[in-house]
Amino acid sequence: MHSDGKHSIAKQVTVWQSAAFACIIALIWLDEIIDIPALLLGAPNTPVNWRESLFESVIIALVWVFVIRSTNKLFQRMKYLEGLLSICAACKRIRGQDGGWRPLETYITEQSDAHFTHGICPDCAERLYPDFNPYKNRAAG
Repeated sequence: MHSDGKHSIAKQVTVWQSAAFACIIALIWLDEIIDIPALLLGAPNTPVNWRESLFESVIIALVWVFVIRSTNKLFQRMKYLEGLLSICAACKRIRGQDGGWRPLETYITEQSDAHFTHGICPDCAERLYPDFNPYKNRAAG
């Protein structure tokens, strides 16, 4: 539930960054084609220089890739850091963002779409119920 929201935010940031870089490249080519300073400011006309615009576009595209990769790495790092949980060594309760301590099952249910059902593993069944262990009976039969 929450991780989907964070993934969505990362995707939105990537989309906005990409849109901004695409606009910059479009502006470079628009300036080359219609000569914006001459049109808006009355500056002298400059000849079309396709090579310069292509060079600038390539440099901006390289910066674009670098920025997107760096942003994605930062979001991955944030996801990792947010994934660290404070858990009580004695009772196994987890400290939430509000500072309150909750049982493990409650915390996970609040933070995700997971729901719990309880059972008992074979090792604990043998240790706690040595006379009645359904796992032991299955292995023997």
